[in-house]
Amino acid sequence: MSAHPRRAGLPRRRLALPLLTAALLLATGCGPADPGFALQEDLAQPASTATAGGPGAPAPSTSAKPKALPTGVPYDITPLLKPSRKYLGAALTGVPASMDALPGYTSAIGKQPDILEYYAHWKGGFDTAGVRRIYEAGALPFMAWEPYDHSLASIAAGDTDDYVRGVAKAVAKLNLPIAISIAHEMNGDWYPWGRKTASSQDFVAAWRHVHDIFDQAGATNVIWVWSPNITVPAPNTRLAPYYPGDNYVDWAGMTGYFTNDGPKTFETLYGPTMAEIRTFCKKPFFISETAAEQGRHQRAFVDQLFSGMEAHDDIVGFIWFNMIKRADWRVETVPDTLSAVKQRVSAPRYGFDIRNP
Repeated sequence: MSAHPRRAGLPRRRLALPLLTAALLLATGCGPADPGFALQEDLAQPASTATAGGPGAPAPSTSAKPKALPTGVPYDITPLLKPSRKYLGAALTGVPASMDALPGYTSAIGKQPDILEYYAHWKGGFDTAGVRRIYEAGALPFMAWEPYDHSLASIAAGDTDDYVRGVAKAVAKLNLPIAISIAHEMNGDWYPWGRKTASSQDFVAAWRHVHDIFDQAGATNVIWVWSPNITVPAPNTRLAPYYPGDNYVDWAGMTGYFTNDGPKTFETLYGPTMAEIRTFCKKPFFISETAAEQGRHQRAFVDQLFSGMEAHDDIVGFIWFNMIKRADWRVETVPDTLSAVKQRVSAPRYGFDIRNP
């Protein structure tokens, strides 16, 4: 979440998507055969990964349900890159260490989210059990990977390679779909990896380095979400220098919130950013964080969000930040807003079971 007023190569094969969860350093209740939470020291250990077509590998499955795939067949994420319906996402308190918030949110808006975002600390850990929980709920895990304690330059130089390699192997071994963004909102100045402390060259080098490690580990089950903030609070910071390249990105994400002292329409909020990105990138757009500030404009903001989504076929979905951070962004706290959201998400175009897209 940004500090916006009131809130803030070679082509790789597209096959497998494991799920990462927030590095919360909390143990989860799993049986002895499934430790559920891989700590940093565990991630340094080698993880075996089967490759399709290798010795003894089973033939690719034609099952429509990915979780029914035999062991050793990489997860095919191709149908998830640009599905026929739009993703209906949310960031909910406690997810994925706990899924307790999901039933209440689903009941409130009348439809279950099919993508759940969480925030993971660099070198904090890899929560395999939590990622699996999201997938088993029929949703795509989306990990916003945040390098608070390690500079982008040091990541690009390989200082955290043992950790990154361990995560990549764990992702490949889990073999479930996951979306990952690295150092989101890098064009802003409110994070330690932002434009005032890291150059665009540092960002691109770090992104490519991490991406290459994942490829080397066989973690082809990742949807890579490049996720700048909208350009409204930083109009003089160009986005093209921060773009890692088409071989390293699957979705062009955007973080942008509707606030009472900001742009009031979808086109004024997102339009300039989308137009700039389209000068160098043709990847699908994804709104990786949004919400509407409470007040007399909130219901109109909701209508703007959904009308804008429906006017742009190249936007594959959005995530509503349903938490309290600098403001109360929860949809269920204002009945009129909740009614508007519930009415709009009821359209068939929103939401699907990612296990059977």
